[in-house]
Amino acid sequence: MNIWGMILGIVFMVSFYGGTNFYIGRRIFQCLRFLFPNINGVAYTVIYIFFALSLIIGYLPLPSGIKGVMSWIGSLWMGIFIYLLLLFLVADLIILLGTIVQVIPRPVPQVIRFCAGLIGILLTTGLVSYGIYNADQIKYASYEVQVKEPTLSDDMKITLISDLHLGAMNSEKRLESIVQGINDLEPDIVCLAGDIFNGDYNAVYNPDEAIDLLKGITAKYGVYACLGNHDGGDTFNEFVRFLKQSNIKLLNDEYVIIDERLALFGRVDSSPIGGYGELQRKDITETIASLDTNMPVVVMDHNPANIEQYGEEVDLILAGHTHRGQIFPGSLITNAMYIVDYGHYQKDADSPHVIVTSGVGTWGMPMRVGTNSEIASINLR
Repeated sequence: MNIWGMILGIVFMVSFYGGTNFYIGRRIFQCLRFLFPNINGVAYTVIYIFFALSLIIGYLPLPSGIKGVMSWIGSLWMGIFIYLLLLFLVADLIILLGTIVQVIPRPVPQVIRFCAGLIGILLTTGLVSYGIYNADQIKYASYEVQVKEPTLSDDMKITLISDLHLGAMNSEKRLESIVQGINDLEPDIVCLAGDIFNGDYNAVYNPDEAIDLLKGITAKYGVYACLGNHDGGDTFNEFVRFLKQSNIKLLNDEYVIIDERLALFGRVDSSPIGGYGELQRKDITETIASLDTNMPVVVMDHNPANIEQYGEEVDLILAGHTHRGQIFPGSLITNAMYIVDYGHYQKDADSPHVIVTSGVGTWGMPMRVGTNSEIASINLR
């Protein structure tokens, strides 16, 4: 059953991607042929197929140089594909409605289809260009969280980031400004809530330079991390070594006591891509229950889908993963999928506070439209 389900899933994905690319390619060709009636259809088809397949080619076992170029092209194409598909569909729907109410004649004049297609292409160009620019603009979010326990005599400043996705397009380029932004906040603790990597250590352009930059993070009580779903796979051991060399303490269903005032847990992600070797997510309920009840408990758990696993024994949950959809209308999807996909949430007065960050990096397309790359600052009182 699982095998057949997997086969059906692959067939569906291939059919969907192939069909939508045929639709997009045909609409672009209609626009080009309107402007250039003698355009070579074969040459156009070959060029379009190259871009459409770049998403797949980048994952093949190719020489590193070719693989890097194809991954770069594929990342850009992902965003272009999404917006071309959405905008062409909207344009054709408007044309269809126009013919139904007889505002647009039948058959539809080619100039109308050309104008609709051209608007879609121009809007896609603008949205993709803005998205690439906006992804590099680091924003800040701040929160005040009141804990119940009396041991936190002074405020504790936590800086939260997630989803660095080192190895993804433009990820290392942002790292210096990210570290500087963290240090400017003068945190007591820095928490990295998963997806520090993009699934392949070998894709990190200059790991030694990245290590040196991350070692430059200054925090009174240190830098701590938990694993995200993209932090697993064949190079998991290299990820662990990288974090250790960066002076980042990885917490695998473990906790540390911060200044005898706060317990900080880091969870192993519940759905790692490629796994973490023999490392598995554990039940930490008894461990949390054994802690000093007068001590606030903060948990880093990458995926906010897990927040219902915690009760009143936890004060604050820190998560990422969602990217807040990364590009609109993705935020509508994540908002429907999760109880909280971004920002602060508390079910009731006895439940944990939850803070979900939109992440400081990007996955796949190096773009953000309607969301921000952010560093979150949390003041525990």
